[in-house]
Amino acid sequence: MEFQEIAVDIRTDGIAIMTLNRPKKKNAINIRMRHEISECLNIWKDRDDVGLVIITGAEATFSAGFDLKDFENPDQFDELLESSSRYHRDVWHFPKPVIAAIDGPAMGGGFDLATLCDIRICSDSAVFGHPEVKFGAPPIYTPLRWIVGDGMARDLCLTGRRIDAQVAFRIGLVSEVVEGDKALTRAIEIGSSILEAPRDTLQYAKSFFTGHIKMGFDESFDVEHDRAFQEVLLPKARKGFKK
Repeated sequence: MEFQEIAVDIRTDGIAIMTLNRPKKKNAINIRMRHEISECLNIWKDRDDVGLVIITGAEATFSAGFDLKDFENPDQFDELLESSSRYHRDVWHFPKPVIAAIDGPAMGGGFDLATLCDIRICSDSAVFGHPEVKFGAPPIYTPLRWIVGDGMARDLCLTGRRIDAQVAFRIGLVSEVVEGDKALTRAIEIGSSILEAPRDTLQYAKSFFTGHIKMGFDESFDVEHDRAFQEVLLPKARKGFKK
């Protein structure tokens, strides 16, 4: 597989690593990257040599969020919405375990991506936040709420404030904080431990992780992402995000 905006590696132990690979843009997630993530995951879900996926970012940055240049051209708003809606769902519904290995900033859409993963490991340089609320983009709330609880999720989504790695660990957003650039190494260690279990058992467990929640992901995502795009975000983009 050859991609422009992501780099991929399938290890012999069954761990596949996907690297968001736009370092000059702080790994901002654009339309092409979303298409490539969706394409890659849809290939990997059926590959027997892929038992688990780690998502990380190039050059000590997880992701600065969505690439705002995508919002400057109204002619591509339909593709922007479609690619974003599909990519989020492809990550959420991926049938195998997914670990986020987070170095540096995970902001906006990068923060959202981390919350869609099953496990989050971060370096001590990691920073999380939803600054997009300040220019009119409603954050995705429900997956974050499931991880850190209602009160903290509302705080982070409404204030847009940044939290560091230690706060992220204290509120349960991440499972571990590691020193320096060891997040990916630690994620691989955890992935290897997970893959000691039978693959069919892991996929069965993954299938019911969200099945007992009253408001499921698709229902909440339709409100928080699809309708927010159509009713709030894209109308603001057409006006140049003027308040």
